[in-house]
Amino acid sequence: MSEILSAPVGAAPASAPVSAPKGQRMAWLDALRGFAAATVALFHLSPFVLGRERHLQIYSYFDFGKYGVLLFFLVSGYVIPMSLERHGSLRKFWIGRLFRIYPTYLFAIVTVGLFMALGFMPLNKTMGAETITAVLGQVTMLQDFVGIGGLITPFWTLSFEMAFYLIVAGLFVWGLHRLSAWWAAGLAVLAIVAGTRLPDGLLGAAFAHRRALAALLVLVLAASLYAYFQGRRVLVLAAGAAGIGLVLLPMVNGHATKTVVATSSWQAVLMLSVMFAGTVIYRLQHGQTGRRAAIAALSTVFVCCVLTNWLHTGQRTELVRWTLVSIAVAGSFGLAFALRGKPMPAVLTWLGAISFSVYLTHIAVMNVVLHITPDEVIDSAFGWIVVGSAFIAGTLALSSFAYRFVEQPGQKLGRRAQKRVDAVFGMEEPLRAAPWTQQPEPTPVPGTWLSSAAARLRRSGPTGQSAPALRSPAAQSAPDLRSSAGPSAPDRRGQLYGARHGQQQPDGDGHDWQGRRAHPAEDRYQDAGGPFGHRHSADFGLPGR
Repeated sequence: MSEILSAPVGAAPASAPVSAPKGQRMAWLDALRGFAAATVALFHLSPFVLGRERHLQIYSYFDFGKYGVLLFFLVSGYVIPMSLERHGSLRKFWIGRLFRIYPTYLFAIVTVGLFMALGFMPLNKTMGAETITAVLGQVTMLQDFVGIGGLITPFWTLSFEMAFYLIVAGLFVWGLHRLSAWWAAGLAVLAIVAGTRLPDGLLGAAFAHRRALAALLVLVLAASLYAYFQGRRVLVLAAGAAGIGLVLLPMVNGHATKTVVATSSWQAVLMLSVMFAGTVIYRLQHGQTGRRAAIAALSTVFVCCVLTNWLHTGQRTELVRWTLVSIAVAGSFGLAFALRGKPMPAVLTWLGAISFSVYLTHIAVMNVVLHITPDEVIDSAFGWIVVGSAFIAGTLALSSFAYRFVEQPGQKLGRRAQKRVDAVFGMEEPLRAAPWTQQPEPTPVPGTWLSSAAARLRRSGPTGQSAPALRSPAAQSAPDLRSSAGPSAPDRRGQLYGARHGQQQPDGDGHDWQGRRAHPAEDRYQDAGGPFGHRHSADFGLPGR
């Protein structure tokens, strides 16, 4: 979902990817997102087109909703590190996230609220019973980890997305972001080993606890965003620690109430491991993790996805369903990845562009279509054609409108906000490297070239500014064969998450400091576009639980 333009000292430089035509560089990700969006939307429609009984027969073997969700979680895990590490700027990352997601999210909330007021959709009972808690939960998008659920069921995946953003940002701050394989495998193993021993609602089983937790998360998110915008070292470190700590939420509060989609904390942890599996694929592709470690981690996540639900529920149907879904997710991602340099179907890339809007609005459109279509038409032999056609046309029309008049203007507003925040807070403060990421410096020997070079290095100014390379007199006459894959060692010392961020833009010839051609299309992938979700079991994603 990117090459690392800044990384803690001690990390291996990323290898530059093979260039592809501009229109194809990210088309495979668009195609995956579009396919996942269509799959989830049609899954929700299927009981009204195929009939409830036939829908459940298919569901007993293959859960298309879960397939779409896990496929996008894998894509999101691949994209988000690219978004964050491409510029090495936490400020830019978070401004991009907020202005790419929240405008469309607010549009969906307003649209659903309007349809509820007009009687096209049933009122959400949870929102009425715990209004303050629900509003606080929607503000952070962490509502499912509060135990309150979303305004409509598909919002549940936003909780996993936001938690993942905060955790990944925290790992980046503390120089732990290259340990993706450990995170993916560790979370998957925790889900299968701890299982039912993990509490489902330690922090949100009671009404008062849910409200307190929702308020606390609002404060944590607001304080973290301020820290990342302000950029001071101590504040950023504190925000990063808080972000890493949020991994505890799915572990101890993954299913606090019945309104939450995840059936248990262990299932919530398992889904988070799938997102980190996407990050492992990204790091393997760019040479940032070993092949054996990556294969071991990905194999662990796959096996745990297949076995965990069966072992903890005792239902053989879970083994069949999760086996087929896991194979399909891995196969779909692998196929798209193998074809990443090839042209993708235009319809899928277009769906990928509007996929976030499709995901957030399709449930509302479906409710309106079912409400205004007479029962005799729905029950007729050709009713499924009428309902299906109206649903598809309405979803695409509303999603295109939201993308054109909400998503894209929101992104433009975010770019203006970036300039405004930079003007208010100034350049981000470069942080010194964490002790575990530092490498020992060579010891200068008096009277040698290394001693004089070290003296020149000390005179070159603060860490983060350019310094002369340490080369012997004999080597000075030889061509510089050093790799362009990363900055020199002096440039990388004294950093926690990269060089001074304001200097990490592509240079005049359009290359970043890794020697990789900067591609305008990658700017769109500072955001995964949004998650895809479905309602667990047989509720078909309808609100008003």
